[in-house]
Amino acid sequence: MTTTNSEDRLALRELVENWALWRDAGDWDRFASVWDPAEGWMTATWFQGPAAEFIAVSREGFDSGVSILHFLGGHTSDIIDDRAIAQTKMTINQRASIDGVEVDVVCTGRFYDFCRRNDGEWKVVRRQPIYEKDRLDAVDPTVRLHLDRGLLERFPTGYRHLAYVQTKAGFTVKTGLPGLTGETVRCLYDEGAKWLAGSDTAGDPH
Repeated sequence: MTTTNSEDRLALRELVENWALWRDAGDWDRFASVWDPAEGWMTATWFQGPAAEFIAVSREGFDSGVSILHFLGGHTSDIIDDRAIAQTKMTINQRASIDGVEVDVVCTGRFYDFCRRNDGEWKVVRRQPIYEKDRLDAVDPTVRLHLDRGLLERFPTGYRHLAYVQTKAGFTVKTGLPGLTGETVRCLYDEGAKWLAGSDTAGDPH
């Protein structure tokens, strides 16, 4: 049976909120504490790898002025014993420059987190965002922005503009990440069900 312990649900919600607050504030020591120390894995448009490496490159970007912020919405979690799948509505906000034009890109989706309780504390084993839709606006609405349609259409609709901005900024952006519908997100849900059922690994993040 799925656990309905309200304390666990509150702890998982706090875990996700701490991730966003500490990462965006550059509080790197506390940010490291939200991850499973042995298996923590982060997948993003611009990064896929161990949590320790994600923390390092996030810190480098933060120190060099990269502006990526996260805002959270509704949250739910499925819990069985010491494992959980937490889903949290979120937006990713990035400010950058495209061909000399300052822009804001906003991507809406969900954080899909494979979590495990170790020594009484919940930790993130794997984070896989789900990218549902995005948009791009010039900060100055009087400025006309011209986009490369070929580059824009290389990426899925759920994070097309975010990927465009990040590619222009020099990042290598992964294609084929899960969106609102489709085979990729269905595979992710299947991995989540297997995790709750006791799978040895939190899916295949690679």
